[in-house]
Amino acid sequence: MATHHRGHSVFRPCIDLHNGIVKQIVGGSLSDANPESLQTNFVASQSPAEFAGMYKKHELRGGHVIKLGAGNDQAAKEALAAWPNGLHIGGGITEENAVSWLDAGAEKVIVTSYLFPGARFSLERLESLASKVGNDKLVVDVSCRRRGDKWIVTTNKWQDLTDMEVNQESLDLLSRYCSEFLIHAADVEGLCQGIDEELVKCLGQWVHIPTTYAGGARDIKDLALVDTLSGGKVDLTYGRRV
Repeated sequence: MATHHRGHSVFRPCIDLHNGIVKQIVGGSLSDANPESLQTNFVASQSPAEFAGMYKKHELRGGHVIKLGAGNDQAAKEALAAWPNGLHIGGGITEENAVSWLDAGAEKVIVTSYLFPGARFSLERLESLASKVGNDKLVVDVSCRRRGDKWIVTTNKWQDLTDMEVNQESLDLLSRYCSEFLIHAADVEGLCQGIDEELVKCLGQWVHIPTTYAGGARDIKDLALVDTLSGGKVDLTYGRRV
């Protein structure tokens, strides 16, 4: 397995979409059963395409567009059209639609829930998807929640716990089929109250491919903190702090 070498952590932009609008959502508040419980820290007045254009202007490659639920396809396509081959797309990605999102302008597709039917990991699905789009076009999202001293992968807009723990063994397995990881720390996502420092430090020890952490970042100092904790192996996403 190739080892990922790079000097320092960098900023990765994001466009989180909810009902077609760019928002920063408190990760723990997303609920299909109780949609009224949704909490947001930020609702943008700019369109997704405007954000994509801004990232393109500053050459901030590898940002992720995440569709949080239904009603976001058109907004996502407009963002991708504003910067073809510059952004990654996630949210509802399956083997059936992955190629169409690449054709729509995504540099890579991000997959989570599709790999966990019934909240159980399916290596068969991962192998099939990687074979279809290519490892170099695939990002695996192992967003997680902390349970005791472990981090458990979550799916379905961070609502459902799966049977996979985020650790050296699982990341080594997944990295055979993808080119990057995206990891939202769902417990602190959207709170702007600090990153999960222990998780970032562990990721720095575990990962061997490009990895982006999201969750809790407050200001530019957090980028230096992630760089120190991960040995420069993990990048950082900010939400409204852009």
